Amino acid sequence: MNNEKREFLNLKNIPARLEMQEAGWYLGFAPHAIPILISTGLLKPLGRPAANGVKYFATATLAELRDDTQWLARASDALTRYWQHKNARKAQSCNEPASRTVSRSVALGDQPRQAPATETGAPANV
Repeated sequence: MNNEKREFLNLKNIPARLEMQEAGWYLGFAPHAIPILISTGLLKPLGRPAANGVKYFATATLAELRDDTQWLARASDALTRYWQHKNARKAQSCNEPASRTVSRSVALGDQPRQAPATETGAPANV
């Protein structure tokens, strides 16, 4: 556990509004899991933040979710499904058969190379 996380979790008075990383620490999830929980609808940020903006969460709401074992189970299951799906897509793209792959020259529309010309100017037979 890093010092910043330890200091935050040991605060006597936690702020009323937490950022994503702090919300992750408070709920017991990795900070990178928070956007996944938002996208699945299990966690809702305060207000209407921009897609690329900083998102804040109400500590009171997080405290309720933290005490709700059913919500924690649903959140854990959602994260498991997310990573299983992502890993399956990754494995599928790595295991694609060679017949489905396209060579670079075909994909780019390149013409096949001709044999270099001989001194007479005619292409060499290869």
